Amino acid sequence: MPNLTIRLAAAADADDVWSLVQDFAPTFRPEREAFDRTFQSLVEASQVLVLVAEQSDGSVVGYLIGHCRATFLASGRVAWVEEVMVHERERRNGLGRALMLEVESWAESQGAAYVSLASRRAGDFYRGLAYEDAATFFKKALNSQ
Repeated sequence: MPNLTIRLAAAADADDVWSLVQDFAPTFRPEREAFDRTFQSLVEASQVLVLVAEQSDGSVVGYLIGHCRATFLASGRVAWVEEVMVHERERRNGLGRALMLEVESWAESQGAAYVSLASRRAGDFYRGLAYEDAATFFKKALNSQ
């Protein structure tokens, strides 16, 4: 992928990432004001990785959010991929793979024992990257949102 750069997100990427976030999942309706606050805090956080995939023309066509934290069960740190999004027209071109390879490299540099994530629709993609099914993901909406 010679016309693609995977790099750390910067404050100037907010509008491009926002356009991708809106298409992430039909079950969530993100709000721009909340996004702006969250984007800024994630980009500045030391244990959070926010990556963007940028084409040679400067357009951002994908992003990834990951974080690393200590756990008891892993006897140390683990990395979690919270979101991976690739623009629909760019899928199946290796961009998602490039984002995941970058987060794996980062996780190793953080001393993580493994990388994990939850996915409902992209299981085949992750299995193709040697990830294995390990658990069922549960969630509960809270009234505070």
